[in-house]
Amino acid sequence: MTNIIGLLGNEAESLLGHVCQGIPKESLHTPGPDFVDRVVALNDRKPGVLRNLQALYNHGRLAKTGYLSLLPVDQGVEHSAGASFAPNPMFFDPENIVRLAIEGGCNGVASTLGVLGMVARRYAHKIPFILKLNHNELLTYPNSFDQTLFASVDQAFDMGACAVGATVFYGSEQSRRQIQEISEAFAHAHDLGMVTILWAYTRNSAFKTKDKDYHVSADLTGQANHLAVTIEADIVKQKMAENNGGYTELKFGKTSAKVYGELTTHHPIDLVRYQVANCYMGRVGMINSGGASGKDDLQQAVRTAVINKRAGGMGLISGRKAFQKPFAEGIQLLNAIQDVYLSKEVTIA
Repeated sequence: MTNIIGLLGNEAESLLGHVCQGIPKESLHTPGPDFVDRVVALNDRKPGVLRNLQALYNHGRLAKTGYLSLLPVDQGVEHSAGASFAPNPMFFDPENIVRLAIEGGCNGVASTLGVLGMVARRYAHKIPFILKLNHNELLTYPNSFDQTLFASVDQAFDMGACAVGATVFYGSEQSRRQIQEISEAFAHAHDLGMVTILWAYTRNSAFKTKDKDYHVSADLTGQANHLAVTIEADIVKQKMAENNGGYTELKFGKTSAKVYGELTTHHPIDLVRYQVANCYMGRVGMINSGGASGKDDLQQAVRTAVINKRAGGMGLISGRKAFQKPFAEGIQLLNAIQDVYLSKEVTIA
């Protein structure tokens, strides 16, 4: 097992000993082996959705824990294939993406129509597929930050995917159209028995000031989560909150002083707890993204997993930190993330 305390270093006591006071754990619907029966079965989802969601929970090293470790590799569209795969060219081949997810013990693999379609007959029955429906592509010049549908729900169903994923850029000029498109797509996916996962990202140049990037503020990302569950996302993918006060500093929208004075503190677990609270107090699972690859990837991945789990989150979806490394190192990093969720010593704060 991974040495979690050793990797956390000087932060170990703060991260492992913290107790959330503003939104206590007793108010959450926490992950667990019975999550589908205890929480999801109460809603309006069809039996096929419950079956496919349970299939996600029952796969990989985290099977039957109620937690998720997902491998997302759709960065070739937005970030460019060269920027994404040149560090490890074997991942230009879609089969190696799926192999990494399987050998890395993931619950599922999320990727594009082209990637998953290329290997569907060999692997769709071996690991749950999550087909990402829309993307932002930056070959267009000048760049335009928008989400475009690259695939349909029917194509996902035909290839045997258990879930569809999509991104909405909340806060962008195009967000209202994206909300409508994805709401309709998610309704169709549910009709066909597929799970829905939303990348609920904030995106507006005004959200980043010279002093701070409020794209990762707890209050703005929390509201993005609330909008995501409003269109019936079954799982929400969100960047981990790193600060707070986007509404108050940017002076727009509506909020409450209690968000900052009572419900949250500056502690990273409290900030992420607020993100979880906006997912209907955990009735919809929230997974955090692993972020870009860089220095100390193993330590950063374990830190992110600890914060997510202790905040009441449902897991981690980590891509570049894993696939931009040699294959064996990518597996090691994914396994380290999973070890956090398997650890009985890392509890909900």
